[in-house]
Parts: sequence; structure tokens; C-alpha cells
Amino acid sequence: MQYRRFGTLDWQVSALGFGCMRLPTIGGDHAKIDEPEATRMLHYAIDHGVNYIDTAYPYHGGNSESFLGRALQGGYRDRVKLATKLPCWLVESADDFDRFLNEQLQKLQTEHVDFYLLHGLGKERWDKMRGLGILERAERAKADGRIGHLCFSFHDSYEAFKEIVDGYDGWTACQIQYNYMDIENQAGTRGLQYAASRGLAVVVMEPLLGGRLVDPPRPIQEVWDTAPRKRTPADWALQWLWNQPEVSVVLSGMSTMEQVRENIASAAASGVGSLSEEELALIARVREKYRELCPIPCTRCGYCMPCPNGVNIPRNFEIYNEGAMYEKPEHARIVYTRWFPEPERANMCIACRICEDKCPQRIPISDWMPLVHQVLGEGKPYSECRIGG
Repeated sequence: MQYRRFGTLDWQVSALGFGCMRLPTIGGDHAKIDEPEATRMLHYAIDHGVNYIDTAYPYHGGNSESFLGRALQGGYRDRVKLATKLPCWLVESADDFDRFLNEQLQKLQTEHVDFYLLHGLGKERWDKMRGLGILERAERAKADGRIGHLCFSFHDSYEAFKEIVDGYDGWTACQIQYNYMDIENQAGTRGLQYAASRGLAVVVMEPLLGGRLVDPPRPIQEVWDTAPRKRTPADWALQWLWNQPEVSVVLSGMSTMEQVRENIASAAASGVGSLSEEELALIARVREKYRELCPIPCTRCGYCMPCPNGVNIPRNFEIYNEGAMYEKPEHARIVYTRWFPEPERANMCIACRICEDKCPQRIPISDWMPLVHQVLGEGKPYSECRIGG
């Protein structure tokens, strides 16, 4: 395992962090973690040098923290730094800060959490947290030892990101969505570099863009195949991140032991400045090719859910995007009409737009839904059913 500087702390973080949002599950139920397998994966990662574990209050239907509380017994808790997050969207008073934190500590079976993040900050939530006095409550929790460091995760514009970084002197780290496709989205490369210049550690989430960068369509793979040095698409994406000195740790939400082994091997071979100019140019070519192919920038984060009308928004977009990107529209239509529950399909959308306020990608979801159904449910060509087209 390679280790990297974590902001201004006198501590080295593993290049790879273990994200606990996409653990293996039972029967396709996201809330039912396959605990024996997930524990085996987590222990393997820690035994091979991973020392940063990330979770949050809502992950796996609220069960991720409780799972970690059990899985980190037997000395594993002492070998890692543990990060979890305050569900800011549920906070209505300063007292809620302590209520959630104490509940989380109990679920995690620990007296302190090393890094406590304000979850999913954007400008509106940031203003709300400040107005409620949450930062003052966090300072008290630092003083009494319940949290080691206050941090934040982020989904909004670069301008909002800069305002949050500058708005509080006590940040230790920030967590941003970042990958070779998101260099200009949200915080982007500018945000990465700005946070690092202010002494913050930068934790990267969505390094593989919700898995979209792992199994590329034919036109993308053809670009990768031109590289003299062969890597998997996932390894290319991870190495691109680790090539940058401002990146402190890259989180991966791993669902199988194979993914754990592959990512640990990638991390062991990582390093700042390890990619050549030719390799960086190759990744830029892949980026442009993806932009040509992918119609909807959904990462399947799930923040738009639940839909009040029962629509499975991320799954609709996933099926639609895969049909376009993989050039297999008929397969996408079969998945949609045969294997996807009718109450969850795009045509059930009533355009209430509640989801759009929650979407980190600012996708016009209500505009896309009828088009998704026209393509997948009615058989219209993709070329006739695009926003603005």
C-alpha cells in the first residue's frame, strides 16, 4: 500500500479508502448487507494497508454504521481512521447535531469518530447549518472528544465550494466527487487545487463515476486499446487520480472481494506524477469520447430518492444511458419492459420536480423521464428523444 499526506495532519493515509455505501447485499435489497462477505472484504482491505473507512448515516438504509460497529471489533477499529457524516437534510435544530452524533457513535460502537463530515453541503445547506449553530456544536464535540476533526462532503458549484472552504477555519478535510470526467463539474479540478492550497485534505468520492468508467462501450475500449501499457479501465481512472498530489485518498465503494483485491493492487502501484504525458493525453481522449456517448450525467448516488410517486429515478437513467453508451438499445428495452417493475418506470413520473432540488448533478429529471419512456417503453430512437434535440 502507498500512503499520502492528509492535509496538515501528522498522519499518512492509505491511497485507497474503503467506502461503505456499496457493500455486498442479500437478495438485491440494498438495506440487507451480506455481513459475512462484507466483513471478509473489510478485514482483507485493512490487513493489506487500508486505514481510512468512510460511511454515513443513510448508507444501506441506515445499516452501514451498525455493520461497521460489528465488523471493526477484534482490534480493527484501532487500526483505522473512521469517517461518518451528519445527515444535514434531517437537521432542524442545534440539538439534532448531538442527537445524530450520539446515535451514530452507538451504532459504530466507538467513543469517537476520527472525521465527522457535514454531509452533502451546497450553498443552501451551508447557510442553514451556520444559521442553526451547527459549527458551534461541532466545536464542543471536538472539545469533549466525540469527534476528532470536522470536515464536509460537497455537491454544488465551484463558487459554493470556495465559499464553504473559506467560511470556516476549522476544516480538516473535504470530500468531493472527482474523476477524469468531472474535471469541470461541481468542485472540479479548481476546487481540488484550491482546497489543497488552503491546507485541507481532499477525499475523493465517485472515482469511477458510479461504475460507469469500469466497463466501457466499444468506442471507449478502442481508445484504451491504443495504449502501449495495458491497464483495466478502472485502473486507468484510479491512477489518473493518484497522479495528482492534491488528492489525499480515493474512496472506492467495493461490492466484491475481486474489486477489493484489484483496487489494492492498483493502489500499491500508484504514485504522484507516475503517468506520462502520453498517458494523460490518452485519458483526455477517452473523456471526450465519453462525452460524445453519454446522454444523462447520472452517477446513481440516490440522493433523488425516494420519489413520492415510486419512480426509481437512478435505475431509469442507468438503463437509458447503458442503451446509448453501449450501443445496445434493444437490450435496454428488454431490461426496461421485462425486468423492471412497472410502478418504478419513467412514465409514472408526475413532474413534481421534488427530486431536482436534491440532484447533485442538477439533472432536469422531470424533462428526461418522458423521453426515457419513449425510448425504452415505446421504442423510439435515441436520436429523437434527447433534451434540446
